[in-house]
Amino acid sequence: MKAQVNEIKEGLQHFHGTEMFYQIPLLRTRFTDGLKYLANVADCFWLITDTSVIAKSLMNRSEFVTIDFKRLPEDKQDFTGYEAEIIYSDGNNNILEKHGYRVTDFPLDELRLFFVNDTLMLPSEY
Repeated sequence: MKAQVNEIKEGLQHFHGTEMFYQIPLLRTRFTDGLKYLANVADCFWLITDTSVIAKSLMNRSEFVTIDFKRLPEDKQDFTGYEAEIIYSDGNNNILEKHGYRVTDFPLDELRLFFVNDTLMLPSEY
Protein backbone atom coordinates (compact mmCIF):
# COMPACT_ATOMS: atom_id res chain seq x y z
CA MET A 1 0.00 0.00 0.00
CA LYS A 2 1.33 3.42 -0.93
CA ALA A 3 2.22 5.81 1.86
CA GLN A 4 -0.19 8.71 2.25
CA VAL A 5 0.75 11.99 0.57
CA ASN A 6 1.32 13.82 3.87
CA GLU A 7 3.58 11.04 5.15
CA ILE A 8 5.64 11.22 1.96
CA LYS A 9 5.94 15.03 2.16
CA GLU A 10 6.85 14.76 5.84
CA GLY A 11 9.45 12.09 5.09
CA LEU A 12 11.03 14.15 2.30
CA GLN A 13 11.72 17.02 4.72
CA HIS A 14 14.31 14.91 6.58
CA PHE A 15 16.82 14.75 3.73
CA HIS A 16 19.66 17.29 3.81
CA GLY A 17 22.77 16.32 1.92
CA THR A 18 23.09 12.59 1.31
CA GLU A 19 24.97 9.76 2.98
CA MET A 20 24.85 7.49 -0.04
CA PHE A 21 24.71 7.73 -3.81
CA TYR A 22 22.88 5.05 -5.78
CA GLN A 23 24.01 4.31 -9.31
CA ILE A 24 21.91 3.78 -12.41
CA PRO A 25 24.64 1.81 -14.22
CA LEU A 26 23.24 1.97 -17.76
CA LEU A 27 22.88 5.74 -17.57
CA ARG A 28 26.02 6.35 -15.52
CA THR A 29 23.98 8.65 -13.30
CA ARG A 30 23.38 8.68 -9.56
CA PHE A 31 20.59 9.55 -7.18
CA THR A 32 20.47 10.39 -3.49
CA ASP A 33 19.00 9.01 -0.26
CA GLY A 34 15.96 11.26 -0.63
CA LEU A 35 15.18 9.88 -4.08
CA LYS A 36 15.72 6.30 -2.87
CA TYR A 37 13.18 6.98 -0.10
CA LEU A 38 10.73 8.51 -2.57
CA ALA A 39 11.08 5.60 -5.03
CA ASN A 40 10.32 3.14 -2.23
CA VAL A 41 7.35 4.87 -0.58
CA ALA A 42 5.74 6.21 -3.77
CA ASP A 43 6.65 3.25 -5.99
CA CYS A 44 8.06 5.63 -8.59
CA PHE A 45 11.39 4.30 -9.79
CA TRP A 46 10.14 5.25 -13.29
CA LEU A 47 10.36 8.90 -12.24
CA ILE A 48 14.04 8.55 -11.34
CA THR A 49 14.95 6.80 -14.59
CA ASP A 50 12.82 9.06 -16.84
CA THR A 51 14.08 12.30 -15.34
CA SER A 52 17.69 11.07 -15.24
CA VAL A 53 17.66 10.08 -18.92
CA ILE A 54 16.20 13.40 -20.05
CA ALA A 55 18.20 15.64 -17.71
CA LYS A 56 21.43 13.91 -18.75
CA SER A 57 20.54 14.55 -22.40
CA LEU A 58 20.20 18.28 -21.55
CA MET A 59 23.63 18.59 -19.89
CA ASN A 60 25.11 20.11 -23.05
CA ARG A 61 22.60 22.98 -22.71
CA SER A 62 22.76 23.53 -18.95
CA GLU A 63 25.02 22.11 -16.22
CA PHE A 64 22.17 22.52 -13.76
CA VAL A 65 18.67 21.23 -14.55
CA THR A 66 15.55 21.92 -12.50
CA ILE A 67 12.86 19.27 -12.89
CA ASP A 68 9.25 20.05 -11.99
CA PHE A 69 6.56 17.38 -11.86
CA LYS A 70 3.06 18.87 -11.90
CA ARG A 71 -0.34 17.20 -11.99
CA LEU A 72 -2.51 19.27 -14.33
CA PRO A 73 -5.86 20.70 -13.23
CA GLU A 74 -8.80 18.73 -14.64
CA ASP A 75 -9.80 21.29 -17.27
CA LYS A 76 -6.23 21.27 -18.60
CA GLN A 77 -6.16 17.44 -18.48
CA ASP A 78 -9.29 17.35 -20.63
CA PHE A 79 -7.80 19.86 -23.06
CA THR A 80 -4.30 18.36 -23.38
CA GLY A 81 -5.05 14.68 -22.81
CA TYR A 82 -2.25 14.57 -20.22
CA GLU A 83 -2.69 13.98 -16.51
CA ALA A 84 0.71 15.40 -15.59
CA GLU A 85 3.76 17.06 -17.07
CA ILE A 86 7.40 17.28 -16.22
CA ILE A 87 9.17 20.51 -17.12
CA TYR A 88 12.95 20.68 -17.39
CA SER A 89 14.53 24.12 -17.04
CA ASP A 90 17.95 25.63 -16.47
CA GLY A 91 17.20 27.03 -13.02
CA ASN A 92 16.56 30.51 -14.48
CA ASN A 93 13.05 29.71 -15.71
CA ASN A 94 14.26 28.95 -19.24
CA ILE A 95 12.38 25.81 -20.26
CA LEU A 96 14.63 23.24 -21.95
CA GLU A 97 12.09 20.48 -22.44
CA LYS A 98 8.57 19.45 -21.44
CA HIS A 99 7.12 15.94 -21.26
CA GLY A 100 3.45 15.02 -20.86
CA TYR A 101 2.24 11.89 -19.10
CA ARG A 102 -1.19 10.58 -20.10
CA VAL A 103 -1.61 8.61 -16.89
CA THR A 104 0.33 8.64 -13.64
CA ASP A 105 -0.07 6.95 -10.28
CA PHE A 106 2.47 9.29 -8.67
CA PRO A 107 0.86 10.35 -5.36
CA LEU A 108 2.13 13.94 -5.13
CA ASP A 109 0.60 16.77 -7.16
CA GLU A 110 3.95 18.47 -7.56
CA LEU A 111 7.59 17.81 -6.92
CA ARG A 112 10.81 19.66 -7.73
CA LEU A 113 14.10 17.87 -8.31
CA PHE A 114 17.59 19.04 -9.28
CA PHE A 115 20.01 17.28 -11.62
CA VAL A 116 23.62 18.38 -11.34
CA ASN A 117 26.94 16.50 -11.79
CA ASP A 118 25.05 13.50 -13.20
CA THR A 119 23.15 13.28 -9.90
CA LEU A 120 19.40 13.51 -9.29
CA MET A 121 18.48 14.99 -5.90
CA LEU A 122 15.90 16.78 -3.81
CA PRO A 123 16.47 20.57 -3.58
CA SER A 124 17.22 20.14 0.16
CA GLU A 125 20.04 17.73 -0.73
CA TYR A 126 21.78 20.20 -3.04
